[in-house]
Amino acid sequence: MVQQERAIRTRRAILEAAALVFDRFGYEGATIAEILKCAQVTKGALYFHFSSKEELARGVLDEAVTTDGVQPQAFKLQEMVDTGMALAYRLPQEPLLSASIRLSVDKSARALFGTKWPDWIALLAGQIQEAKDQGEVLPHVVPNDTARILVGAWTGAQIMAEALPGNPGLESEVALLFDHVLPGIAVPAVLARLDTSPDRGTQLVSQARAQVREISETPDGTAA
Repeated sequence: MVQQERAIRTRRAILEAAALVFDRFGYEGATIAEILKCAQVTKGALYFHFSSKEELARGVLDEAVTTDGVQPQAFKLQEMVDTGMALAYRLPQEPLLSASIRLSVDKSARALFGTKWPDWIALLAGQIQEAKDQGEVLPHVVPNDTARILVGAWTGAQIMAEALPGNPGLESEVALLFDHVLPGIAVPAVLARLDTSPDRGTQLVSQARAQVREISETPDGTAA
């Protein structure tokens, strides 16, 4: 059991180090030597878990699609918004998420192992379809089309937020994105009750982490 836990920690450390290197240098510029230096593990340990740089990149991308921090909401459209806002909060702090964007927009990397954009589109399309089934969405909305536009716009917002003078911040840019898109898809009664504030992601993730800490601190590991 101890060896298994150590192996899990080592694999995670290697993956996070690879993400840092991919994010800093891109796929072509990243080297195994730099990843080893960053992870502070032996070459043998790295190759025990990952057979190549390509497999490391695939491992990073496998971490890309996440709804951590998102809680069930009365409105499914709010859950869709929360997915985007929680990611906007987490991405600048988590190299695995940031690197997944870098790898996705890198043409050479994309040619080797694709992207997770189709998975993101499927996730958001499912949320929008649920919202439509509950009467939250305007009749003309096609969930998959809307999801595809949102994923593309979210990715563009992330790239722009880093490049614009003064760096307006990803959370503010994504909040602005939702403020412009939602009036075209949400029925007015629902639109008025959706929270798209820039600090929405911060609140969601902080609450989720507090709940995890509370559970871990109880004697039997269950919520108090």
